[in-house]
Amino acid sequence: MTSNLLHRITHNPDICHGKPCVRGLRYPIEFILELLSSGMTHAEILADYEDLESEDLYAVWLFGI
Repeated sequence: MTSNLLHRITHNPDICHGKPCVRGLRYPIEFILELLSSGMTHAEILADYEDLESEDLYAVWLFGI
């Protein structure tokens, strides 16, 4: 399960200056972590960023620990 989630994290030098992103969608991991640390819930983030999936948020959390 862990490795499946981490496959959602991509690194591409042409996207976001090579920062780790969610599925190449131009959402840097650090941005999603900032949203989570600011107190936003998973449901709020998913509502605001409709192209993200719940598994993406779990992958970001896993990548960040």
